[in-house]
Amino acid sequence: MRITRYGHSCLLVEQDDARILLDPGVFSAGFEHLEGLTAVLVTHQHPDHLDVDRLRPLLQANPDARLHLDEGSAGQHADLDAVVVRDGDVLDLGVPVTVHGSAHAVIHEDIPRIPNVGYLVADRFFTPGDALTVPDADVEVLGLPTAAPWLKLSEAVGLLRAVAPRLAFPVHDAVLSQPQIWYGQFDALKPAGTVFEPLAPDGVRDLA
Repeated sequence: MRITRYGHSCLLVEQDDARILLDPGVFSAGFEHLEGLTAVLVTHQHPDHLDVDRLRPLLQANPDARLHLDEGSAGQHADLDAVVVRDGDVLDLGVPVTVHGSAHAVIHEDIPRIPNVGYLVADRFFTPGDALTVPDADVEVLGLPTAAPWLKLSEAVGLLRAVAPRLAFPVHDAVLSQPQIWYGQFDALKPAGTVFEPLAPDGVRDLA
């Protein structure tokens, strides 16, 4: 498996013949020029995870890529040709992808919660979107949400410990000016057996 990060929560996951792009949003860059995609997966409707203006030409350049959206994103963009996914779905995208969770984390009690799903790709890599979902499955690699209006550091550490992956790297960190402070806490508080290793916005990680 190869994971390439395009900033914030946008990731390209490659394994076998699958090239799956996750959460192409407004805080991310570089994904616009990708070719040969087999699928695009979106966790929820917020613009930092779904930049429709750049998604449309990307899909035109990748006619074989199937778009998968949560219910909220699909409802907002009914003109997009997409598969609507829900908690418990199992997708065959060249590698298995299972869908976990259904709701965005609470931002404030006055702000309505929207749909949010997480994706476990190839039974190895999990990204929860804007939620603290712990999948009912073993996770080898976790994209760990780091900082957001809906997230405290203690909650992120709780997710890291509950999932207990072999490897974790931070995502959802574009709002931070000094992310190393958070990274140091994650490294100090990670569970035994987990390696915490930041991946640069344009970084690539190959997994055996």
